[in-house]
Amino acid sequence: MSSRSWLGLLSLIVLGLLAWELRWVLLVLFGAVVLAVALDVPVSWLRGVSRLNRPAALAIVLALILVGGWKLSELLLPELLQQVNQLTQLVPTLVQRLSRLVGGFTMLESLEQQLQAFATWDKLQPIGAQLLGFAGGAANGTIQLLLMVLLAVLLVLDPRSHQRLVLAATPNSYRPQMGNLLRECREALGGWLAGMTIAASTVFVLTWAGLAALQVPLALLSALVCGLLTFVPTIGPTVASLLPLAVALLVSPAKVLQVLLLRLALQNGEAFLLTPLLLSRTVNLLPTVALMAQLSLGALLGLPGVLLALPLVVVLQVVMEKVVVEQVMDRW
Repeated sequence: MSSRSWLGLLSLIVLGLLAWELRWVLLVLFGAVVLAVALDVPVSWLRGVSRLNRPAALAIVLALILVGGWKLSELLLPELLQQVNQLTQLVPTLVQRLSRLVGGFTMLESLEQQLQAFATWDKLQPIGAQLLGFAGGAANGTIQLLLMVLLAVLLVLDPRSHQRLVLAATPNSYRPQMGNLLRECREALGGWLAGMTIAASTVFVLTWAGLAALQVPLALLSALVCGLLTFVPTIGPTVASLLPLAVALLVSPAKVLQVLLLRLALQNGEAFLLTPLLLSRTVNLLPTVALMAQLSLGALLGLPGVLLALPLVVVLQVVMEKVVVEQVMDRW
């Protein structure tokens, strides 16, 4: 290898180490980009149907989000908190029912003995330190979330200046390709966010209505879990179905079968009809790629990595198609 090749390899290694040391900064920045794209979709639509400038359109969108969230929380939050309280009260009954199905209370007795063994001051001191660490982590996460929101608002206020900054850091001969790449990444990410939000909202409403019609307890809480886990392909809907099935088990075995049929119908309808229809004009992720991305980033970065894995894969899929496939492999 020539000296120039060694220098390029060394530069890549240094950049990789620097990116790893600054991974949380880069994670907050990418999260801000995702939020900015999510905000830019309604802002661009509002500017298209009116003559408002970008700051005014952004102010209206933020006001609508805040007012809508406040009204929705007033409508659903009391019932949701009540159902969470009911769930905590139903957990012992559910554990007893499950233990009877598997044939005894041996596992529960062992669990109770382990809890009593930890109920000493010497054992509780490390737990208290862990709780303090968790509180510090929660405060740090809150600060990162606020910074992410602030950066997203700044990006939406003036996206062209940030785009010109990226283009300025690109060699002159590649600037047209970089401009097209940035535009296609934005369209793919915005389309994916809009499609998945509509799909998750549809699953939430239909699950809530179906469970309420079947008179299953904790219908709102179960529907909310099912709607949120729609963003986690393959494994998310299956895990989400465990809560309504467990609650239905407290009613009757027949109710479990009804809830199972309802979730299968909604899950397959969302996976094979609704999501492909909504994402037909944008990036549709393979379930295996999405799951491996979430597992990998979850192992590296924890819960924030899991939440931002799919948007990152959407962007990387566009980059791979436009750069690696078209510019390198096709010519090769």
